[in-house]
Amino acid sequence: MSKTYRLILMALFAAIGTFGSSLLWFPAGIAKAYPVQHAVNVMAGVLLGPIPAVIIAFVTGVLRNLLGTGSLLAFPGGMIGALLAGLLYQKMKKNWTAAAGEMVGSGLIAPLIAVPYAKILMGTSVASFFFIPPFIVSSVTGALIGLFLVIRIKKANVLKL
Repeated sequence: MSKTYRLILMALFAAIGTFGSSLLWFPAGIAKAYPVQHAVNVMAGVLLGPIPAVIIAFVTGVLRNLLGTGSLLAFPGGMIGALLAGLLYQKMKKNWTAAAGEMVGSGLIAPLIAVPYAKILMGTSVASFFFIPPFIVSSVTGALIGLFLVIRIKKANVLKL
């Protein structure tokens, strides 16, 4: 895969994550669940690898915050899940491991990191259990969507990988 093709795919995934999050979301307890970002993390982790997936999650978080459709929690939630999705897929070469990595990274690890992060950058002091339920709901939903889509993309062989 050429560098240009890889960059185009990364930009496409960042655009899907940014725009898709404004279209598909649902209330999850005290927060909103944005499963599109988690689906993109799984697809990017499988199709491009862990580093491009993290870059895509970061760019999407920046764009969503600039557009007013995201919060600062998009950064730990998106980037940790993307990293784990890409690393687990890279190690085991099984599509489901990317989805599992996204669920664990965004659903369990990110909420623990979000507590001090939210305290320092957002001025709120809540316990991790406050973040875990909405993060899990969002990451599980999105990871399953991403798993379904990555299986279909690979089966259809529509990308030059």
